[in-house]
Amino acid sequence: MNNELIPSDPNDKKWAMAIHLSALIGLLLPLGLVLGPIIVWMLKKNEGDYFDKQGKNAVNFQLTILIAAFIFAVLGTIIKPLFALAFVAGITGLLFAIIAGINVNSNGDYKYPFSFRFIK
Repeated sequence: MNNELIPSDPNDKKWAMAIHLSALIGLLLPLGLVLGPIIVWMLKKNEGDYFDKQGKNAVNFQLTILIAAFIFAVLGTIIKPLFALAFVAGITGLLFAIIAGINVNSNGDYKYPFSFRFIK
């Protein structure tokens, strides 16, 4: 990420952290993993490229996790051990959301280790 996109205002970093951490809504609602970041991103994306980039990163990663969990859950109906991978995928999404939130608040940016780019 370009340094000019990293804000110096700590309040901006807190909102970017909220974009990532809002995936924790997935603990309450199954689709909250994706809906939380989408809602916060939609609220803040017009306030600058920084929020738009963080929102896209968070939504793309959480969509990747949601799709993986869904595939493992469906395959788990046929091959039982794969059902456990659906749970692992969901937990992985939540853990990386926490890591991303902490890194964005301290460093201003975080790149997820893997995700498909659904939103460009």
